Amino acid sequence: MNVLITNQQETLLSGLNVEIIKTLRGEYDAEEIIGTFSNFFFGRMILDITAIKNYQNITNIQKLSIGLPVEKIILVLPANGDFSTNAYLSKLISMGFYNFTTNLEGVEYLINNPNTYKDVAHLHQLETPVMTVPVMATGAPVQQQSNNVAEQPIPVAPQVRTIGFKNLTEGAGATTLVVTMKRELEKFHGLSVKAIEVGKRDFVYFNDKTLVSINKSEILSELAKSNNYDLILVDMNDLDEGSCNEVYYLIEPSLIKVNKMVKRDKNVFEKLKDKNIIINKSMISNDEISEFAAETGLRIFTALRPFNDRSRSQVLTNLLNRLGIIHVETDTGSNKSSGFGGIFRH
Repeated sequence: MNVLITNQQETLLSGLNVEIIKTLRGEYDAEEIIGTFSNFFFGRMILDITAIKNYQNITNIQKLSIGLPVEKIILVLPANGDFSTNAYLSKLISMGFYNFTTNLEGVEYLINNPNTYKDVAHLHQLETPVMTVPVMATGAPVQQQSNNVAEQPIPVAPQVRTIGFKNLTEGAGATTLVVTMKRELEKFHGLSVKAIEVGKRDFVYFNDKTLVSINKSEILSELAKSNNYDLILVDMNDLDEGSCNEVYYLIEPSLIKVNKMVKRDKNVFEKLKDKNIIINKSMISNDEISEFAAETGLRIFTALRPFNDRSRSQVLTNLLNRLGIIHVETDTGSNKSSGFGGIFRH
């Protein structure tokens, strides 16, 4: 099922011959569109770019690439020179938008034949400039406004490795894992680590002022000013996975929590079959984890036994080693035989 958002090009899109489940007409902030559709299942979003408030400012388009699955969005661009140049299209491609057109026939084609990067690579100018976000004394990014699309560079994610953790079952432990990893890496390995929590304020309970809690709409500016760190860890919650270099999904394997997860979405295992899954707070045996992986079709990256988050843990050291963040000798043999602290590899 598809959704349609129109404004100035409503007449053009009125002839669209596809099934539409939801239609919005008018002008909306990028945050409003993200808030409406981030948890709304749709096949394709046909988005008249003029429906985005202040769409001439490319940073508003960038917000959508952070908050929504760009591979599902078809951008309908005005048929004029400013929006059809390779310079502008390159900015869209750099954000992951490969499906864009200026006419009705193009929309109908892209619905059934979405582009890949290979299809638009000839338009991509790799020398497209990137944006540096100036920071005020308060630490807040300065808001930059420009009506000249050609001069407005796009913001980009930092070059720092950014790892996201997302709970699949309730209370699977992403928040505690992110904070504990940060402390371990800084205290025992001398790394500079930034921990970000999106959409919640649970970090306040750790009494650590270096932990950062933000709203989903703030992730772009927060990442843009984080290039001086060795590593960024993100407790994602509802944040789109495209915001991080890599994402790991946490499951606590108790029957009640797994059954609740499946009840919320009966297709959850199919959606996750190519994702990196971490079994967390696991008291089940390695054989039972193997059975769980076989039954669900999931790719289990590792399994973590419960560990004391107040002191250094071999379980955490093994995880950091498995992620390639550190390289140390790990005591996997004794941990495996005891049934605690070992890493399950599938």
